[in-house]
Amino acid sequence: MEIKRIETDFLLIGSGIAALNFALRVIDKGNVLILTKKERTDANTNYAQGGIASVFDKEDSFKSHKEDTVRAGLGLSEEEAVDIMVREGPSRIKDIINWGVEFTEDKSSDLELWKEGGHSHRRIVHAGDFTGRAVEKGLISAIKSHPNIRIFEHHLAFEIIMANNSCYGVYALDVSTGEIIQVISKLTLLATGGAGQVYQHTSNPGVATGDGVAMAYNAGCRIADMEFFQFHPTTLYTPEPEERQFLISEAVRGEGGRLYDMDGNRFMEGIHPKMELAPRDVVARACDSVLKKRGDNYVYLDISHKDSNEIKNKFPNIYRECLKYSIDITKEPIPVVPAAHYMCGGVYTDLFGRTDIRGLLAAGEVAFTGVHGANRLASNSLLEALVFSARAGKEALDWMVGGVPVEDILPSTERITTIEESVLAVHTKKEIKQTMWDYVGIVRRDYLLNRAMRRFELYLEEIEELYRNSYLSQDIIELHSLITVAYLITRSALSRNESRGLHFNKDHPDENEQCKNHTIIRKEG
Repeated sequence: MEIKRIETDFLLIGSGIAALNFALRVIDKGNVLILTKKERTDANTNYAQGGIASVFDKEDSFKSHKEDTVRAGLGLSEEEAVDIMVREGPSRIKDIINWGVEFTEDKSSDLELWKEGGHSHRRIVHAGDFTGRAVEKGLISAIKSHPNIRIFEHHLAFEIIMANNSCYGVYALDVSTGEIIQVISKLTLLATGGAGQVYQHTSNPGVATGDGVAMAYNAGCRIADMEFFQFHPTTLYTPEPEERQFLISEAVRGEGGRLYDMDGNRFMEGIHPKMELAPRDVVARACDSVLKKRGDNYVYLDISHKDSNEIKNKFPNIYRECLKYSIDITKEPIPVVPAAHYMCGGVYTDLFGRTDIRGLLAAGEVAFTGVHGANRLASNSLLEALVFSARAGKEALDWMVGGVPVEDILPSTERITTIEESVLAVHTKKEIKQTMWDYVGIVRRDYLLNRAMRRFELYLEEIEELYRNSYLSQDIIELHSLITVAYLITRSALSRNESRGLHFNKDHPDENEQCKNHTIIRKEG
């Protein structure tokens, strides 16, 4: 079978805020092709409810935002990166407003600002309780009519085309037809988002299988701080686990929501002085502890003591979604559970999105800039994606590779996947998710990490053989990504002999100053 070849100047893998923001900054400098796994709006950005943290309040300051971010990062945030993010943030938000993104305003027509856990001031710019959807809608509207852009939906990138330590594009699977295509580009941006699907319970959509990290790792890039995976404390509990657990925004607690166990005890009292507004890792561990001690399936988040009209106006999407499950949040508490939410580690980049491979940039959740350290501060994720994808776009032309010929280097596509291989892929994916949840989750132990590691090393060996010799279906490719990410998270967790932020190990319950550095992994050879 002959592999179809497509050429472009800029190749963007993903269609979230990082990819779209980057596209708008290079779209007049060359042809842009966006590859996205499903529909163009099926990205973590689209499901972000809370908002974008930035300094707009007169009583707030860059210094305060930076201090809050560094404090949440527990000694591992790169302060230069944080300083850049907080100082450039307001301008980048104004950019997307000018491109058509609409945020909620107060009665004075200023941006309405929410307060969330870990923040000293009200600084969360939002669009009701579904900011991500508003950002996606606005940015897609800004680019879709431009003659230089093409968007290929249902295309799954799975391997970086390499020559002389440079990236010349990717191989991708057209999920609709099963055809493999070779996309040649002068510059490639990884903006594939996170990897929440590696866990049994996650707020991430089904596309979040860590493909970008897996591709970059296998191409030779450094991968950093994968042990720091953030669990959101409050997702809607459903009797049957969903592919994506519905997120109950941090802003609900910011506006007065309280956490209770099933006996009505407000369990955050005595755990942290800010109670429900403590950093996410603290709240998530507290919820996890209550559930394990009591054997319950969920805890309660209650905001019914607030005015019912105020609740409906501020959280219309959460109100409607909960009603689908016969829960009226204006009258009763919401059953919630923690779920895997955000990957603080990722592909190591500099402050302009450049990776270890020339011609390959990374931005958004897939990238590691050092901003988040050991724990991401609420609503800094969209801000980081905006700021650093803009910086990547600014420097993009200086890092483009020449248009050298690239031969087909993939093995023959004349391969088949047997029924047995398909069954193996589905079952192994379930085993990975369950193992990650049970052994490499919110609370860890050395014994459990080592047990997970032995399994993942075996899985990785098996999937490499399957990946190279079977027909490349979406199931096989995503399984390869998930096992790679599971291996990287577990290996990173085993190397950190302390508890810090999102990595909590009962065998090493305290911070260790000798471990106050980043965990860097690079593929051998």
